[in-house]
Amino acid sequence: MTTSVQTIALAGANYVILPEADYRNLTAESGEPPLPPPDARGNYPALETMQALIARDILRSRRAAGLTQVELARRAGIRAETLSRIEKGRHSPSVATVDKIDRALKQRAAEDAEAAAATRPPAAGPKPKAPGRGKPQRAQRTRKSKGK
Repeated sequence: MTTSVQTIALAGANYVILPEADYRNLTAESGEPPLPPPDARGNYPALETMQALIARDILRSRRAAGLTQVELARRAGIRAETLSRIEKGRHSPSVATVDKIDRALKQRAAEDAEAAAATRPPAAGPKPKAPGRGKPQRAQRTRKSKGK
């Protein structure tokens, strides 16, 4: 496939201009479910749009976490087939299912952060003060009780 591509710079950032058909092919290859077409008034159907947006978010998060569908499904405690249908936008997940997936993704992010912290050299903290230096401590005064 030969594509004619143009590059332009706007506000210091480079952008690529390509034919719409090529753009559609590129986005279709991402595996993300497409948004439904708008109606005559330009409104998108709410349920189908939300299914596609949830699917895209889960798919992108899973890929960013470096997990396969099977791994994420196992961590979330759902069937891999269910996750596949959700990511394709063919199934509308319950709030509980989305919560399970979200927790599994957050758990993976925490594991990655722990692993990164373990491989990082310890940060240099403040130097301990030498004894006898610094601001002198005030002695606490005690109240003498009056005799009975």
